[in-house]
Amino acid sequence: MKDKRSFFERLTGTVNPKEDEVEDVRVERRLPVKGADRRKSVPVIEESIPEEGELTADVYQTPDDIIIKTIVAGVRPEDLDISITRDMITIRGSRQESSEVNDGDYFHKELYWGTFSRTILLPQEIDVDASEASEKHGLLMLRLPKMDKSRQTKLKVRSS
Repeated sequence: MKDKRSFFERLTGTVNPKEDEVEDVRVERRLPVKGADRRKSVPVIEESIPEEGELTADVYQTPDDIIIKTIVAGVRPEDLDISITRDMITIRGSRQESSEVNDGDYFHKELYWGTFSRTILLPQEIDVDASEASEKHGLLMLRLPKMDKSRQTKLKVRSS
């Protein structure tokens, strides 16, 4: 397939907005008609599953915690779903566009609207019960305390 972009577009990585648009992909299946002979079928058109946006995130550590920061501007805290296990965290949510503007009236349309998710494998086990999440000015910050694997306790044996 020949690349139709200009030399400048290929060199800089720019994309013509009309070429960058996602096509409406449809999948056609044929379902058999009940009670009819096997050669008859009805076409069924299914739309492809819309893609989910992926959050960008900064993940770093302090001596006691793993910190995750991600931008969730325009998302209400009640529209966020955060699931954590000892070694993984998943952030899901939805950003809804509040006003309707005709596509022809846009000069630039770069913001992502719709559902998004991100799953991050953690480099170390965390204490799920002591983890905290806070949001301020569109920045979601998760503080995940590291498990202390070197911590020891004495176990006393009871007699019955």
